[in-house]
Amino acid sequence: MNTIISGLPRSGTSLICKLLAAGGMSILSDGERRADVDNPRGYLEWERIKQLPKDPTCIAERKAKAVKVISQLLLSLPPEHQYRVIFMERPLPEVMVSQDEMLRRRGTFDPSGDNSVVARAFQDHLYQIEVWFKVNPTWRCAECSTTSVLRAPKETAESIAKFLQVPLDVEAMARQVDETLYRQRRK
Repeated sequence: MNTIISGLPRSGTSLICKLLAAGGMSILSDGERRADVDNPRGYLEWERIKQLPKDPTCIAERKAKAVKVISQLLLSLPPEHQYRVIFMERPLPEVMVSQDEMLRRRGTFDPSGDNSVVARAFQDHLYQIEVWFKVNPTWRCAECSTTSVLRAPKETAESIAKFLQVPLDVEAMARQVDETLYRQRRK
């Protein structure tokens, strides 16, 4: 079974990776993308996964480790495998503000850009992913909201362990939650 952590950018995928790692699951990460002000505890990403559209076989290199796959690349996963996907959900306005803040800090934010176009593209993409999960019987998906992780970390950890069907240290997972890192939250 392939364990995938996914979601839109800035939706909490790094947080779930941290929870899983604390719980005892190995996460495939090359350390290339270092921690920064936008993600002070690290991203836990594997750069090679970005080659998925050109080389779907790269998923086999993960060697029984969970791997983060941005939602835009999910449809490139080889369909012959079975997947358990933890799909992070965060309110779209929060995702947009968080993304804009990150781009500002990096000096690549375009204030003349139309966020409504990006928001609509994200909405369309999320619908496409939802349909994809429904029509692919070898895919199992657990939706996990950033809000639920913050409000009920232990219960969320228990739910994740049950979904993945692996023994995880749910207490250690719950201790990873740091509410101060949840910025740009909607009121």
